[in-house]
Amino acid sequence: MVISRTIAVVLLGAALTVPLFAATSAPRPLIIGHRGASGHRPEHTLESYTLAIEMGADVIEPDLVSTKDGVLVARHENEIGGTTDVADKYPSRKATRQIDGHAVTGWFTEDFTLAEIKSLRARERLPFRSHQFDGQFLVPTFEEVVELAARKGREVGRDIAVYPETKHPSYFRGIGLALEEPLIALLGKHGLTEKTSPVFIQSFEASSLQRMRPMTRARLVQLVDEDETWSAKRFAEIAQYADGVGPNKRLVVPAARDGRLLPATSLVREAHQAGLFVHVWTMRSDSMFLSPSYEGDPGREIRQFADLGVDGIFTDYPDVAAQVLRTATR
Repeated sequence: MVISRTIAVVLLGAALTVPLFAATSAPRPLIIGHRGASGHRPEHTLESYTLAIEMGADVIEPDLVSTKDGVLVARHENEIGGTTDVADKYPSRKATRQIDGHAVTGWFTEDFTLAEIKSLRARERLPFRSHQFDGQFLVPTFEEVVELAARKGREVGRDIAVYPETKHPSYFRGIGLALEEPLIALLGKHGLTEKTSPVFIQSFEASSLQRMRPMTRARLVQLVDEDETWSAKRFAEIAQYADGVGPNKRLVVPAARDGRLLPATSLVREAHQAGLFVHVWTMRSDSMFLSPSYEGDPGREIRQFADLGVDGIFTDYPDVAAQVLRTATR
């Protein structure tokens, strides 16, 4: 479903008068627009981020990769054959790269200047979602996303945070296009430097976060996937360089082979005991992503994780999260 900006603001109401980005506990989980409102618009476009904010997101998430001339742009991967019309416009640029130990064939941002990237148009990545907006939207720079968050925040009367992720940072550093230094420099340019600033910086690579720790006081988040192990000791180690942890939701609520849910783990409690906040990913309303235990109601998933005490929820459908969480307190 799609709700208007005006309705979204009314729905959230007084809950958003609380400073959600302060160091103290928020009254409800943050609503993090995963790649924007990517269930409704092609991901990582200004239009997707804008819709997420209008639907009630507190935070918008750009994944960051680099162009050939060192500009950070928002794409889920540096391979952009599936999310833009690059194959039509630059067929001869197809290449194979070794990305984090895997051979990947396609078209890569690091082979294009920003001007060339700006000649492209975004496409919906998933075949079962709407493609009515294919070919309409540009690929944004990270700075454009930061500026959008500030501008829309002024319009809706509340802070909108940005949540950049460094994608394949070791790979980019290895080809002379490090992500960390330009990321921190750009955040500094816009005054996003403190623990209470409306910004979170995330990565799966601990080395990327550790590299940035001396550069900024902004909050850093260690992403943790389903195939990784976690423990109280692991969280204590993470707390030495990061402020929060971003686990795959199946580390919090496991599922059986048939997708039905199993009892929740102690992850949230143990992370909190280590002084880490917990932002869980990713909530999607599409039937193929939703556990049958929720009986077709994506709101039940949002409510379950809120009740488990997570501090933030990544979602492709911020409108669903806003409707569930607008009156939630804990």
